[in-house]
Amino acid sequence: MAGSPPAYGRLPYHLLHRGGRPGAWRPLVGAFALVAAFLLVVPVLLQVPFAVLLLLLGRPVGPGLERLLALDDPTPMGLAYLNLTLASAILVTWAITRVVHGLRPAWLASVRPRIRWRWLLVCFGLSLVALVATLVVSAVVPAQGDGTQVGGHLNRFTATTGQFALVVLLLTPLQAAGEEYAFRGYLTQAFGGLFGRAAAVVLPAVLFALAHGGQSPPVFFDRFAFGVVAGLAVVLTGGLEAGIAMHVLNNWLAFGLALAYGSIASSLNPSGGNWWTIPVTLTQSLVYLGLVLLVARRRGLATTTSTPVAEGVLAAGSRAV
Repeated sequence: MAGSPPAYGRLPYHLLHRGGRPGAWRPLVGAFALVAAFLLVVPVLLQVPFAVLLLLLGRPVGPGLERLLALDDPTPMGLAYLNLTLASAILVTWAITRVVHGLRPAWLASVRPRIRWRWLLVCFGLSLVALVATLVVSAVVPAQGDGTQVGGHLNRFTATTGQFALVVLLLTPLQAAGEEYAFRGYLTQAFGGLFGRAAAVVLPAVLFALAHGGQSPPVFFDRFAFGVVAGLAVVLTGGLEAGIAMHVLNNWLAFGLALAYGSIASSLNPSGGNWWTIPVTLTQSLVYLGLVLLVARRRGLATTTSTPVAEGVLAAGSRAV
């Protein structure tokens, strides 16, 4: 990272790593550690409390843990396990940011550095406005493949439905935030510090789509487009709040419709879909992005740092406010 701006300079969100410890190898090591954590460490560690829970419930541990991973026929406990696994990305990225880059984990949240809670609430409101536009477009375009459609046969509410709803309500925000911390947080800063703003938006979006496993081209493009729009929102507003709000509402809507008219399995494993899904989801994303940028500008939202980034500078006592 030769020629990086100093820690005293005003840094945009995607260049915050340049205010930490120098070395172009650091984001590469951090990205590798992030992948390794979710392939080798986090899924195993999280099975321990679920094994204890199964024992307390008097259920066989081996078959119970196998059911946690059965996403083709998920259980409420399995969905909780999946959500908590993804939510743990918050802690993993915090640790990597601190250990590898010597930066406070709070710099992953925004350029302030913290979650700007009022702005997050505003973004939730804007995401609801964008949702209305989405429903209008969805009503006029042809059927969008095999996804869950509003207006079909309403599912019967059961105890299992209630358990799924509770998991979705409580853990989906953590799951969505975890993905945002990983892809629009750490990886955006890693690629941004190495290659600049365009790479900070596009490369995490590609990895975000690939991380969802096998999927049809329309579904892949839909997730890639979501990643690009969320990445632009994060880079242009200086924090994760806009991406988190859009992600949470999107997943609440998807799981809510699945519980009402379809199944959680079909929501987790969209096998088909067609290209008519793209104008619907792009309407939501682009309307939301436009509203976010308009309101952020009117609010004078900060998009660069106003305090030193590096821990060493803070320790020296230079505390601009």
